[in-house]
Order: sequence, then structure tokens, then C-alpha cells
Amino acid sequence: MCFGRSLKGQHQDTLGTSSTYHDPSKPRPVEHHPTSTKPSSSVPMPSTQYAPPAGPPPSASYAPPPGPPPPPSSSNYAPPPGPPPSSTPYAPPPGPPPPKFEPNQPYHDWAAIPDTSLLPPPPVSGHDDSPTSNAPEAEADRATDWTRRFPLQGSRPLTVEELNAVREHNVFLCKPAEYIGDLIPQGPGSWRGRTWAGGRDACLLTTLPVYSAPHDSPIQTGQAKKTIYFELRIHSLGKAGPTGGENASLALGYCAHPYPTFRMPGWQRGSLGVHADDGRRYVNDMWGGKDFTHPFQVGQTVGLGMTFSLPEHPPDYYNVVNSGGGPPPPPTLKTEVFFTRDGKREGGWDVHEELDAATDLGVEGLEGNFDLYAAVGVFGGVDFEVFFREGEWLYRP
Repeated sequence: MCFGRSLKGQHQDTLGTSSTYHDPSKPRPVEHHPTSTKPSSSVPMPSTQYAPPAGPPPSASYAPPPGPPPPPSSSNYAPPPGPPPSSTPYAPPPGPPPPKFEPNQPYHDWAAIPDTSLLPPPPVSGHDDSPTSNAPEAEADRATDWTRRFPLQGSRPLTVEELNAVREHNVFLCKPAEYIGDLIPQGPGSWRGRTWAGGRDACLLTTLPVYSAPHDSPIQTGQAKKTIYFELRIHSLGKAGPTGGENASLALGYCAHPYPTFRMPGWQRGSLGVHADDGRRYVNDMWGGKDFTHPFQVGQTVGLGMTFSLPEHPPDYYNVVNSGGGPPPPPTLKTEVFFTRDGKREGGWDVHEELDAATDLGVEGLEGNFDLYAAVGVFGGVDFEVFFREGEWLYRP
């Protein structure tokens, strides 16, 4: 039941005005309408009316928010003093301008690879001991003490007779107390030596220097170079005993005086040598030497020489650079050592090669400013010949 409202589908003009009153206690009169299967097209559908939101449309002009504006920032930024950078004129640095490049000045290309041929040869690594035989450490300590008590002697002028004997290679070998065996001369400048089994280290030295600094140095003579040389032929190395072969060896070298004759050449200061048992070279080296050649064999003839030539810098250069305000040191010669086997040159080295600071003890006495004596070292039972005369050498310098 509905009060005061029209039924669905009815209009105001068919029902009368809204002021018509109907008594609910009386029956409503019945109205007859024609029946139809189709709805009337004359009846309009109700429409919904759109109402805009309150306020001005969005396209209206912007109005600032109500209230006073916010206070200014508290940072109080102030620009740096002075004019802006763009207005500062450029001023050159103080002082005169750098010099202009001159085409005639040499150009130094520091990025270029240096010429390593101008550098000294690199040091050859030494060994702590020999793979074949080694002297007792007590002997090395004894020799070190001996060399402290007897420093190297300076060169001395030779007499005319001595100088002629050296020039003719008519030199003698001196037999030390440690040498146990025979030493027999076989002619001028030729010697045969035999030692007994079990012999200890011994060093044979010539009685006269084969190189005399006052008479042979190119600085004194004005000659381009001076070469000394001798050869040694091996007949036996170690004699057979009840227990088999004996440990024995030979060495050839050069020594400055004085030298402890109970040590092989090359083991102490002022000496060098090449040893038969391990083929190594020794230069003031009481340890294991440096690799050089292969061991000597019975029947071979080996030789050792030294060549002294003028230094690359004249003596005046040394006087200026190395004197340090005091007396200038004696100039040293360029010194090379060479080794031969059966008449053929097999190797050599420069005495002034770069040294190993940990093991090398220097080359004093071997630089041409001291007299040098030929040396033959032996231990155990050996049989050998030594030749100082050029006519008996297999090698032809």
C-alpha cells in the first residue's frame, strides 16, 4: 500500500492534481484501461538530473592559499667576497717564461730501451760447495787467518837475468812442504810432477812472476796488451789402491804473492784457477766455485791464460773521479782470462765482471797492478807435465 504517491507507470495528468484528496474509508473507483500486449510509446522514461559539485570549476584562475607567506630560509646564504670568477682577468705566473726549444739541442728519449751492451756482464751464481771434493772448513779458516797476517806484496822490478829468464819462459816451479811426490825438470820451462796417493792440498808456484807489473803492464810499456799463458798435460788422476780409485785432482791458475801453499789456486785472495774435478772456475772463492767447463780427463792438455790491456778510461780519468781528494788509486787494466783444451780455446771470463755481493770477495791482486805467478794445484795421487815454453804448447795464440 502506498500513501500520497503515484503508482509506477502513471503520470500527473491522468491522476489529477496533487491537491485531490481521497478518503481511504471509501472505496476507490475502478478505472478501466484498454488491454495491450505492447507498451505505449507515448509514455516517456524518467531521466536523472546531474548537479555540479560546489565551488568554482577547475579552469578558474589560481588563488594563493589563505594565510601569510612562509618566513624566509634560516640559512642566510651570502655570496663569497670579491667579483665573480668570470670577471677576474688572467694573470701569468711569476718569473720569466720557460726557454724555447732549440732544434740543435739533443733529444733524450727516456722511453727508449737502454743499450745493455754498455753494462757489465751479470754475475754468475756461485755454489756453496763442490760436488766432488771439498777441503775441511778448518783449513779454510786457517788460510783466512794466514792471509790476514800476510797481506799482498807490491810488485818489484826484476833484474836483467830474471827478466831474460821470464822472457824466454825458462821459469822454475817451487816445491812446497805440503807437496808429497816428485817434481822433475825436463828441459827449460818444462816439468814433470808425480804425487803419492793420499796427498793433501798443495800449490806449486813459479819462482819468478810470469807477469811483472813494472815490466809488463801496458800502462808502463805503452803496448796495447800483454798475454801470459801455460799448459798442463794430464797423465793420471788418482791411483788405484786396495779399495779402488782414489779421489784426486789438479788445478791450474795464477796467484799474487804471498799465497798459502796449502790451498788450491783460486781459493784465497789474489788468486784464480780452474779445477779438474768439477770444471769450475774459482776467483778468491773458498766455497764451491762457479760453473765454467766440464771436468778434465786423463790424456788431455789444458791451458790457462790472462790478457791485460789498456783500460777504457785513461789514468787521468781515475785520478779525477776516484781520488776523492786523497791520493789516486793505481789504474787497473782490462783483464780477461781464457781457457783451452787440447789446443782449442774453450771459454773465458772478464775479471771485472759484476760480482755477487753475497759470495764474491773481490779481485784484488788480479787487475794488472801486482806481480802474478803461475800456479799448479794438486791433491791425491796425480801425474802431470807443465809447459811454459811456447814451442811446446798445443794452443797457438
